[in-house]
Amino acid sequence: MTEESVKNLLNETKGLMNKAMEHFEFELSKIRAGRANAGMLDGIEVDSYGTKSPLYQVGNISTPDARTISIQPWDPSLLAAIEKAILQANIGITPQSDGKIIRLNIPALTEERRKELVKQSKHQAEACRIAIRTVRKDANEKAKKLKSDGLPEDSYKNCETDIQKITDDYAGKIEKHLEVKEKEIMTV
Repeated sequence: MTEESVKNLLNETKGLMNKAMEHFEFELSKIRAGRANAGMLDGIEVDSYGTKSPLYQVGNISTPDARTISIQPWDPSLLAAIEKAILQANIGITPQSDGKIIRLNIPALTEERRKELVKQSKHQAEACRIAIRTVRKDANEKAKKLKSDGLPEDSYKNCETDIQKITDDYAGKIEKHLEVKEKEIMTV
């Protein structure tokens, strides 16, 4: 019974840390590195037929080249609504429409803007580290509760060690993701 409880606690800890990691990866994907990426438009919702719909559901999004994103709405009457949604999303890009397709031209990044984006990436990494430490703290408290409910001392110590190993593993993953993103941003 108690070994099963420890196993459940460790699985729950991994699951929660994995969710924090997924959120971190999602946030990093929204930070543009000077290249056109359809992921930059994730989270933009368009008013279509009286309801809010994700942008990818109202048109075809493609990247014809490294500096352009094109959006071709399924219904041409939604062009104005899509442009409005992009402007309201405040992603720093002005949409250009030719009546059939909306084009977003991604400007080249200045050195100052690149440094700002790296700082933003580091901020996201720190937020993820905090989330992971919070999960670790909660897991350690649950392990202490298991100990007070009759978990043997050596099992408790092993559980604490395993929680720390999981935490260290996720901390390493954060660093790797951050390193890759910094390199991507600083590559001209």
